[in-house]
Amino acid sequence: MAGGSIELTGLTKKFHEIAVDHIDLSVASGEFFSLLGPSGCGKTTTLRLIAGFEQPTAGQILLDGVDVSQVPPHRRNVNTVFQSYALFPFLTAFDNVAFGLRHRSVTKADLKRRVNEALDLVKMTSYANRRPGQLSGGQQQRIALARALVLNPAVLLLDEPLGALDAKLRRSLKVELKALQERVGITFLYVTHDQEEALTMSDRLAVMNAGRIVQIGTPRQVYEEPADTYVADFLGAANLMEISVETAGPPAALRLGDWSLTSQRCETTSTGTAHAVIRPERVRIEAHGSAGDNRIPAMVERVVFLGAATQVMLRLAPGVPLQALVQNDGERQDHLAQGTPVHCYLPPDALRVLAGARGVVPEPADEPLVAR
Repeated sequence: MAGGSIELTGLTKKFHEIAVDHIDLSVASGEFFSLLGPSGCGKTTTLRLIAGFEQPTAGQILLDGVDVSQVPPHRRNVNTVFQSYALFPFLTAFDNVAFGLRHRSVTKADLKRRVNEALDLVKMTSYANRRPGQLSGGQQQRIALARALVLNPAVLLLDEPLGALDAKLRRSLKVELKALQERVGITFLYVTHDQEEALTMSDRLAVMNAGRIVQIGTPRQVYEEPADTYVADFLGAANLMEISVETAGPPAALRLGDWSLTSQRCETTSTGTAHAVIRPERVRIEAHGSAGDNRIPAMVERVVFLGAATQVMLRLAPGVPLQALVQNDGERQDHLAQGTPVHCYLPPDALRVLAGARGVVPEPADEPLVAR
């Protein structure tokens, strides 16, 4: 199986409103690329345009350098895996996988070989004679993948294929899906609203909002260097604070209420009101009265046990809500009880001042981080 490149130029789709708004995007051959965003952001419409299920209002779709904007779906060398899987309930797993091949000029021997190879690829050989109703959700997902891969597409489009599965199964299949993509070597374009899925599997990802791409980069780049407050909040939990920049840097001199802070990651060149972001895992909770720079007194408002970590909801002295994520490494955490006064240390290298005022600062999350 060989990978295929995707290039979108000025891609636009208008229904009653604009669903996809002049998208420019290049996906390399053999890349695992994710489109990430909330419902209604245009990610699924973009995927359907690439698949050929929708026709663009404007722009071009190039697959391996060939414009396929007006080419019907069955003539594009792509295949799609849907969230519903769309398996035929009256066919066995083997026949579901073989369905597409039966409409091609393939000998019986070649068909059997290719179907068995596809089933083996997703570790479902022993379930070949079972019907979908006799399979679990995870097993049905594997059969849907095998059915798509057996046709040797240059690009595999996946529209939230793990969305119908329980949380534990999603976690295990995320790892398997990435390993499968690396093994077959074809291009995966994955659509999801789940930031954890995008971070886990993607080589690169694009965050979308209101039909546009807000930021493109590797998972680490987008997580650690969000382009604006929208990306910072959507891609993982984030503490977003309105601060005053007294001296642009880096290092930058900031003020939050009556407290002075320093940031080594200041992107604005002007003074005045700006937005700063720090991830919960970078916030350090210290004993009340701790001395030193970048420390602000706070009160513990709520403690949520998450298993591997504990989420601590804090209220800083200036009235700003803050989340911290404390790893459960075996040490007692009695000092984190509700109502306890503490000091929060915001490391200068973790406190990032965003350029401009793009995006909207959301209300602080009140649910556990794992629920995002």
